[in-house]
Amino acid sequence: MPDFVAPTSIVRRIWGTSDTVLFIFAGAAAEFALNKAVDWLYFTGRLPADPLGRLFTTVDYARRIVFANQAGAERAIDTIAAIHGAVEARRGQSIPDWAYRDVLFMLIAYSIKAFEVLERPLTMTECEEITAVFCRVGRRMGIPDLPTSYPAWLLAREQHLAQNLAASAYTTDLYLQYRKHLGGPRYQLLRAIQGRVVPPVVRQLLRLPSGAFLQPALAFYGLTKHWPASQWAKNALLPTDYQARIQALDGAPVEEAEPSGAAVIPLRCPIGHQVNV
Repeated sequence: MPDFVAPTSIVRRIWGTSDTVLFIFAGAAAEFALNKAVDWLYFTGRLPADPLGRLFTTVDYARRIVFANQAGAERAIDTIAAIHGAVEARRGQSIPDWAYRDVLFMLIAYSIKAFEVLERPLTMTECEEITAVFCRVGRRMGIPDLPTSYPAWLLAREQHLAQNLAASAYTTDLYLQYRKHLGGPRYQLLRAIQGRVVPPVVRQLLRLPSGAFLQPALAFYGLTKHWPASQWAKNALLPTDYQARIQALDGAPVEEAEPSGAAVIPLRCPIGHQVNV
């Protein structure tokens, strides 16, 4: 059975590195706070209770798809799509197609940006590969009008950023929850990291710092990230209760049974904060 993503793919390298994954979700957490479909985050009211736990559950699901074989990935994607359908039926309306694309585009955008901030510039071939992988996920989920190339995605991404973002009361509340669950120092670090990876329009709407002061630390971290002592940089972003889960993000995920009871909905609902049913 072939793998859904080739073992040598840049996508596996990105999603098998805890540093990069944390930066991906820092950026996505910022952008979706501005998304005009952000009300879906609040449909069940579960988000404020455990935003960090929701982040890790979303990471786990995304990584299962990236590291699964073709059949396993398709089963996971089909389950996610079915859960979304159930949530839409429960609310009595559909999540707009553009909102589905926005979230998929965030996976592409922040996979690229996080890797480039922490590692090196990506080649055009690597950017095409990242775009192709996540658009395959989207097509399997039935998301329409997805781009067929990296240049086409760049154009669609700019259109989405221009049309689908606005600050709202939900934006304010989400950032209050981030601060509550992270604490002051980690919250400020989160905002600095977000400032390094988000597009200018997102940085402006959220009044994020540029994060330029992080560059010397990031450069030093790049030289020492393989040292055991470098774990402090990852642990600095999240509370100590999550250290084991941060370490588990390095490498392929361990195969586990699907969780019972509440089902988690990544990808077609806000990154890092799922609606549960």
